Amino acid sequence: MKLYTVSEFAEKLGVSVTTLRTWDKEGKLVALRTPTNKRRYTEEMFYRALGIKGRQEPEKIILYARASSAGQKPDLENQLKYLKDFAAGKGLTVDEILTDVGSALNYKRKNFLKLCGLVTRGEVKTVIVAHKDRLVRFGFEFFEDLFAKFGCEILVVNKAEDMSPAQELTEDLISIVQHFAAKLYGQRTYRARKLTKTVREALSGAADGKTKEPAAEQKEMV
Repeated sequence: MKLYTVSEFAEKLGVSVTTLRTWDKEGKLVALRTPTNKRRYTEEMFYRALGIKGRQEPEKIILYARASSAGQKPDLENQLKYLKDFAAGKGLTVDEILTDVGSALNYKRKNFLKLCGLVTRGEVKTVIVAHKDRLVRFGFEFFEDLFAKFGCEILVVNKAEDMSPAQELTEDLISIVQHFAAKLYGQRTYRARKLTKTVREALSGAADGKTKEPAAEQKEMV
């Protein structure tokens, strides 16, 4: 099997050595490595690179907003106005606006999935969100890195770590507790329901500035 050096492969393909190094770094066309860490390319990689070379650069700019429930519709509208004003102030032309109503822990949101599909098809240049948790509650850095591999930047307008309303954070935490309680005790058992109720009451007390010591029965249960 013939192996091409970086300069040979760049000349064969009609691109610069810098372009090949960039493709390698971005994961678009990862070179083979010799024992001395030199890049090498194969004939099969040449035909794969022709497809990369012919692919159009991502162009779309998308606004994405999310609210956790229908009762937060005013918040969703405020997000959209905020994002539109930001884009206009930066001179950016918005191609599409996507919104969801649902928990940030739910990765099956209709338009979140649509957004991921557009990004992985190489159609999106920039996704603009108001806060990190409007996209996902956990794992933002994973999606940021994934989108970048397809030429897409996630632009977070407000980088504050936690901008969710207290009620939304509470419901997300309770969802996590319900999930693990079901794993531990079974979906419909008394212990699972009791654990969830205890956590809900504790969080409610914390939101009111009060704390409650769990009853002895609850301590034993957990």
